[in-house]
Amino acid sequence: MIDPPPLVRALLDAVEDPSLLVERERTVAANAAALGLFGAAVVGRDVRLAIRQPQALSAIQTGQPAELEVSGIGGVERSWGLAVRPVGEGLLLVRLSDRSALRAAEKTRVDFVANASHELRTPLATIIGYAETLADEGELPDPLRQRFAGAIHGEARRMLRIVGDLMSLSRIESERFTVPSERVDLREVALTAVVNARPLADERGAIVTVGEDDSRPAVTGDYAQLLQLADNLVANAIRYGCPTRGRSVGVEVLRQGREALLRVTDHGEGIPSEHIPRLTERFYRIDAARSRDTGGTGLGLAIVKHIVERHRGRLQIESELGRGTVVTVGLPLA
Repeated sequence: MIDPPPLVRALLDAVEDPSLLVERERTVAANAAALGLFGAAVVGRDVRLAIRQPQALSAIQTGQPAELEVSGIGGVERSWGLAVRPVGEGLLLVRLSDRSALRAAEKTRVDFVANASHELRTPLATIIGYAETLADEGELPDPLRQRFAGAIHGEARRMLRIVGDLMSLSRIESERFTVPSERVDLREVALTAVVNARPLADERGAIVTVGEDDSRPAVTGDYAQLLQLADNLVANAIRYGCPTRGRSVGVEVLRQGREALLRVTDHGEGIPSEHIPRLTERFYRIDAARSRDTGGTGLGLAIVKHIVERHRGRLQIESELGRGTVVTVGLPLA
């Protein structure tokens, strides 16, 4: 077995990506990242015991410079960029660059476009169907014509809400690295959100109350975004936490340590625990049909999550079946 030159070993140790030195299919050296990935026993053993991916092994066995993308090393869903380079007589440098995060981001973008297209296509198909019926020759009874026109209006407004939320989400993401600088009274934000939600509350027969705490904690933030956050939380609580008339939604603003807390509580059916980690995903719905019936776009909590992240805050969702849901946003005090 060839002992790699000291300079080659030093360069190997300086590489952050998992890297191996291979001589005739035997691993003669590995850096710290490779030892962490494959284990300390990889050195001195056949490289096929560590790397079992056929394409990767084929590239190593040819002994020629090569670059390819492989998966299944260190985990079924992990994706790697594999580079093979001769570095001396009989020696190959095998370097792995983790591309799992990149592939996950690409999948998220693809899923997002697919979901957005589906969400827009559904109301658009309804609009086209009713419009074609109205455009056909022949008389329609006035009640039926009014019902069709009402359906077109409702679906068009739904599309407008989805497009508005998509534009809002895009704008928030584009500003995520810009630190907000306004001094914002969080209680004022909460009170305004309750006023904004009054028409929806009246429609659903919900009672929205604001806690009596006299504290008015201020945060450094973007007033418009924080109001959008509060609007979404209160509207969600009314839509999904008030299945029958007379249910209540509580809104509180508190000071706790170095944080200002905005807490919205409903007393609805609650959320099964397996759904809670996914609630902030775009277009994720527990019950898609119910969400559409209540006017939700599936983007409200995704927007809340991104606003919280921009403000360096935290979002906590707690729920118990049959007892309701509590959503808490914690923001650093100004």
